[in-house]
Amino acid sequence: MFSILLPKTFNFFDLLEKQAGFSVEAARFFKEQVSNDGINEVTLQKMRDIEHSADDVAHEIIHRLNTTFITPFDREDILSLTKEVDDIADMINTILSRMVIYKLKGGDRSLIEFSLVIEESVRAVNSAIKGLRNTKNSALIQEACVEINRLENVGDSMRDMVLAELFERAKDPIAVIKWKEIYQDAETVLDICEDVAHIVDSIMVKQA
Repeated sequence: MFSILLPKTFNFFDLLEKQAGFSVEAARFFKEQVSNDGINEVTLQKMRDIEHSADDVAHEIIHRLNTTFITPFDREDILSLTKEVDDIADMINTILSRMVIYKLKGGDRSLIEFSLVIEESVRAVNSAIKGLRNTKNSALIQEACVEINRLENVGDSMRDMVLAELFERAKDPIAVIKWKEIYQDAETVLDICEDVAHIVDSIMVKQA
């Protein structure tokens, strides 16, 4: 009886791709802002708007999970994927927010390098999620996931090098604390992308 009351199917791929698209938008906007000296409340509000749009899509996916009988793959995997992708925009928004609070300026060379890697990784996430629409895209999906994992390793190395340089050259201990947190949060974005790749890999194994 319960199943009769629920719609049998829903195209989750449209919403998952829309959500991933907002992550790409957030990563691109982040790169633009840290590459110049324009980080302020106005630009932060624009990032918040992107993050809120991504949240809205995540909520819609969860609502559809609760009201749809048949899903293209396991509900738990859709839910996990939705939450992790949502965390990408959340964390990027958090970084910009902290930079405003800490009164840190854009143009920092190390953070610019991080932003480039983040955008590459988020674009690979977008490619992997788009590939889920058709399981015949397994090679494309695998390539994207491998790239995400590679970029996470790049991020680990960058973080260690940047922190070593920061501790060596910075004279203001408060500035060290602030930038250390920003760099670590930037690397966390890459960790989240890798978590997405693991979920996608798991989905592909189950679909094989």
